[in-house]
Amino acid sequence: MSILLIEDEPAIADTLVYALRTEGFLPEWRTTGREGLDAVQALPVELVILDIGLPDGSGLEWCKRIRALSTVPILFLTARADELDRVLGLELGADDYVTKPFSPREVTARVKAILRRARPAPAIPAVPQPVQTLTAAPTGFALDADRCEIRYDGQRLELSRYEYRLLKALLGRPGKVFSRDELMTQAWEDPGASLDRTVDAHVKMLRAKLRQVTPAVDPIQTHRGLGYSLRMA
Repeated sequence: MSILLIEDEPAIADTLVYALRTEGFLPEWRTTGREGLDAVQALPVELVILDIGLPDGSGLEWCKRIRALSTVPILFLTARADELDRVLGLELGADDYVTKPFSPREVTARVKAILRRARPAPAIPAVPQPVQTLTAAPTGFALDADRCEIRYDGQRLELSRYEYRLLKALLGRPGKVFSRDELMTQAWEDPGASLDRTVDAHVKMLRAKLRQVTPAVDPIQTHRGLGYSLRMA
């Protein structure tokens, strides 16, 4: 499987190229966002590893341009500890991120996990489910499991697949404190390949979308050191 690496530091690139080849992948290395974008258009790329700090612009902006052309999975490499950058990267369509310094083994493990998630699941006949109105939740949530939709205060939420699964888990048992491990198990196909911070980033994005509907209410409660719960009415 062809993996496109967009990274301007030769030492990091050489290490990752070697690690990917050792795992049986076919890595293609580009040093700028422009070269990477051209490669996405020209090559049969299965996944992109994209550094946020590139010489010709932010990797966040190049992610946006790649997303305009392709749904190829994207894994960010970032040396920045700023949570806002990480959350923004996920909002732009990245599938995961790794913070420098990292081990090549960690990167290849993330690549494998993302590719497993990206493979289409076998078709299973859908069993129609009735719309479930969850009255225990504040101001009223409605879950349509058949359409994978959630309405909040009468408005349909535009959720990513992980946001939908996280909120569905919380809605299933309002008031229960879910640990991050429990939420990863319910929302991610391969929970062992994701970290606690990934759950935190998606919960932050989910909260922002809920506040767009009801700015004065935060239905998701944080329990420090424990996890998250949905506030009871």
